[in-house]
Amino acid sequence: MSESMEERIAQAMAHLKATEEAVARAQSELNAASVTAHSADRSVRVAVGGKGELTSLEFLDGKYRNMAASQLSASVMEAVNEARAEMARRVVDTLDPLTRMTSRGMAPQRMGVDWGSVFGSLLSETAVEKRPTATNRFRDEIHEDEEPPAAPTGRGGENKRQGGA
Repeated sequence: MSESMEERIAQAMAHLKATEEAVARAQSELNAASVTAHSADRSVRVAVGGKGELTSLEFLDGKYRNMAASQLSASVMEAVNEARAEMARRVVDTLDPLTRMTSRGMAPQRMGVDWGSVFGSLLSETAVEKRPTATNRFRDEIHEDEEPPAAPTGRGGENKRQGGA
């Protein structure tokens, strides 16, 4: 049996109301959202709001005093782009289900929003080029030293990291 026109209109109106409420909740959630990120060298901390706008910028531990302007600029951009990328992912996670809602359930993939065209490279990577710097190389060497010791090998079973020099 087919539904009457009144029933279809009532269902469509109920779906519209549910969609409007879901959109309002998502909008409220994103308006209150904030993401914080640090630069890799831990010299900068930033926060961005739900629209990706910079809401806070902090220079940590006075590290900026010993940094070249270009290095400080790169650290700021790195942290900002990291935070904006995380916020973009949060926006997609929040809004994507709403873009796929239909009165009969979820829409097929091809009917969703092309988030790549909305956010560009933010969803896949940050826009700051990751160039090796002296600080990064030094930090990498420190992290390498923190690795668990390798199993003893060779004669005598002595591992230099565990105390033999």
